[in-house]
Amino acid sequence: MKLTGAQIVCECLVKEGVDVIFGILGGMILPLYDTLPQYPQLRHILVRHEQCAAHAADGYARATGRVGVCMATSGPGATNLVTGIANACLDSVPMVAITGQVPRTLIGKDAFQEIDTTGITLPITKHNYLVLDTNQLPEIMKEAFYLAKSGRPGPVLIDIPRDVQTEQVEFRYPSKITLPSYKPTLEGHPAQIKKAAKLINEAHQPLILAGRGVIISEGYDELRELAEKAQVPVVTTLLGISCFPESHVLSYGWLGMHGMAYANKAVNAADLIIAIGMRFDDRATGNVNSFAPDAQIIHIDIDPAEIGKNIRVDVPIVGDVRTVLNKLNKQVVPGGHIDWIQQLDDWRKEHPAVLIRETEELLPQFVIRKIYEVTQGEATIVTGVGQHQMWAAQHYWYDRPNTFISSGGLGTMGFGLPAAIGAKVGCPDSTVWCIDGDGSFQMTMQDLATIVQERLAVKIAILNNGYLGMVRQWQELFYQRRYVATPLSGPDFVKIGEAYGIPAVRVKRKEEVVPAIEQAMNSDGPFIIDFMIEPEENVFPMVPPGASLAEIIEEPRKEVVSWPRRSTS
Repeated sequence: MKLTGAQIVCECLVKEGVDVIFGILGGMILPLYDTLPQYPQLRHILVRHEQCAAHAADGYARATGRVGVCMATSGPGATNLVTGIANACLDSVPMVAITGQVPRTLIGKDAFQEIDTTGITLPITKHNYLVLDTNQLPEIMKEAFYLAKSGRPGPVLIDIPRDVQTEQVEFRYPSKITLPSYKPTLEGHPAQIKKAAKLINEAHQPLILAGRGVIISEGYDELRELAEKAQVPVVTTLLGISCFPESHVLSYGWLGMHGMAYANKAVNAADLIIAIGMRFDDRATGNVNSFAPDAQIIHIDIDPAEIGKNIRVDVPIVGDVRTVLNKLNKQVVPGGHIDWIQQLDDWRKEHPAVLIRETEELLPQFVIRKIYEVTQGEATIVTGVGQHQMWAAQHYWYDRPNTFISSGGLGTMGFGLPAAIGAKVGCPDSTVWCIDGDGSFQMTMQDLATIVQERLAVKIAILNNGYLGMVRQWQELFYQRRYVATPLSGPDFVKIGEAYGIPAVRVKRKEEVVPAIEQAMNSDGPFIIDFMIEPEENVFPMVPPGASLAEIIEEPRKEVVSWPRRSTS
C-alpha cells in the first residue's frame, strides 16, 4: 500500500511498540504532526521546550528500559534537543530523536530554520540519518530502534525533510535488518571469564564496582549471586545506585568525588577490583595514576572502547553484564573474606558519611532522610544536578532496582523535572519524586505546565539554598569564598506552583518537614515543597579535583542522628 512518509514513520513507531512521544511541533515537522491523529495508539505529550522533550524521553527510557522517543522541528527545534541527546549519549540511554528538516531542494541553501542537524549531532549519537529517499524510511526506522536498544544503548537521530514526510511511496516494513559491521559481543570470551574466576577465587581483598551497565542488562540477581557466593563487598558508581540493595550487608555505598569515604578507602586497599558495567570516569576514579594502586582489575563491559581507556585492565571481558555474570558465577567458588569485610565495617564506623549532625537549621540531608522514611524507600527518585543530587544519592537508600534516575556523564542542570515527567509517564503506578535544587529547577520549570496538562502526580522537593550550590561550594573551598555569579534571587516557588494550579507549601523548620511530605504523598496530583535549607551547607565527603580517592575532605562532626539498622542478608 502507498503511504506518505509521515504515515510510514507512525506505522513504524507502532510496530516498534512505541506508545508515547515527547515533543513540540513546528513548520518542518508539521506533516508528521498532522498525521498523528490517525494513530490514536501513539500518545503525544506536548512539552514546553525541546530540551525537556529529550530529557523526558530519557527519563522514560531509564524507568522502563524501553526506547524513549522525542520529536522536534528543524533549526532551533533540533538544536534545543542537543543537550538532551548528549546527556543520553554519555549515560547510555536508548532514545530515538526525530527531527524535521527543510525540503530536499533547499538543503544547503540556508533556508529558513535550516541547520545541519546530522552534522551537529554526529558526535553525540550512536548513529544518525538524513533521509533523502522516502523508500528507505521503513528500513531506517527499524535500524534506528535496533541500534538505540542493542549493545551499549544510546541515542539515534533521524532527520526527515518536509517533502519526504509528504511524498507517497509503497510501504513495506522490513522483517529483519542486516548490519554486517555492527555485531555487539554479548557472551564474553570463555578464557577471559575463566581467568576472572581464578582471580576472584584467589583474592584476599576483592571489591566489586558496579555501574549502570548492571541496570541496563537487568543483571541484579546475577550481581547479588556473585557478591553473596564469593562474599565480595559491593560499591557502586553514582549511576549504578540501585543496582544492588543498599541495605544489604555487603553494600558499601558509592565511590568517587562525593561518594562514601569508606567506599573510597576500600578501593584504595583492594587487591582485586571487579568492575562491572562502568567506565572509570574521572568523578569515580579521582587521579587515575593513584587509583586502586595494589589491585588487579577485571573489567566487564559491553563496549570494548571503554576497556583500557582510562584505567589499565588485567582481565578484559567484552560482553553483556547479565550474560557474563551468569557464566562467571558458575566458576566462582564460595568464599569468605571476614577480615576484609570487618575492615570495611570499621572504616564505616570511623568515617560515618551517611550520618546527619543535629542542628537547629534545616539541613538538606535531614529532608532527604525524611523523604526516605515517609516513602519507606518505595519511591523512584529523579534528580537534577548539583548539591541536591549528591544528597539524594547519599541519604536515600535504594533497595528496589532502578529507582535512582539522574544525569551522570554530562551533569545536566534542569534534567530533574522533565526526566521525572518521563519516568511517571512510563511507570504511572510508581511514586515519583523529583528532588531538585533551586538553580537546576529554574532551568526547566516551565514544564510544570506539562505536568498539569497530563495530570501527572509527580512530587517535587526543591532544596532551596539561594545559590548555585555546587559551584558556590567550590568557590568557598578553592576560590577563597569569592561568590561570583552563584547567589540566586529566585522566585516564590509556592506562587509559581499556584500559578500553574499545583498545590505548594514552603517549609522552613524541621518540625514542618514530615507533615509537608505526608501532605504531598496524600495528594492525588502533583505537589511542590519549597524547602528553605541552610544556605551554605556543603556536600561531604569530597575528593578535591585532581586528588586521589585517598585524599578525602570530610566534614567535622559532633552530634549525629543514627541511621536505621542494616539487614543481615
